[in-house]
Amino acid sequence: MKQNGDSIQLIREELKEAQGLLEKFIASEEMLQCVSDIAAVMINAIQEGGKIISCGNGGSHCDAVHFAEELTGRYRDHRKALPAMAISDAAHLTCVGNDYGFEAIFSRFIEGMGNSGDVLLAISTSGNSMNIVNAVRAAKEKNMKTIVLAGKDGGKLAEMADVVLIVPHFGFADRIQEIHIKIIHILILLIEQKITD
Repeated sequence: MKQNGDSIQLIREELKEAQGLLEKFIASEEMLQCVSDIAAVMINAIQEGGKIISCGNGGSHCDAVHFAEELTGRYRDHRKALPAMAISDAAHLTCVGNDYGFEAIFSRFIEGMGNSGDVLLAISTSGNSMNIVNAVRAAKEKNMKTIVLAGKDGGKLAEMADVVLIVPHFGFADRIQEIHIKIIHILILLIEQKITD
């Protein structure tokens, strides 16, 4: 039974740490305003005929896919499908990774599919993933709006994008990802509420 008690203590500690980080985020007017600013950029792009392209690695890749499918599918309300796509096609990722290297898997897609007026949502907990850095560069060359969700101190991406939201946590990446997914859900909600027809 002691082992069970140890498990309960670990669960409690994990939840308290997550709660503490979330409370810090909620208390930051700057962070909340940044989420609102990101939503406004995305809403404007969709209303002007653009689309949102999302990308990330590992867990952030899953978050990028989740963001896009909630817009093309539905989140909470019935409404028209919205233009979003995640860079997740296995054939593209393995082809470009094999021919050009892993650092080009997202930027190459943006070269082919990105247009002026589109938005890139790039997710990197470290802020230093070179394939994400290259994606932001490629998006800027295409005159796309660039949005970054990062962690720690924002890394190389901190000054690169039009809007950068940094979750200032220097521990394990999962805590940062937990805030990122909450931000993503709120962005989807704000977009869905604004674009209802």
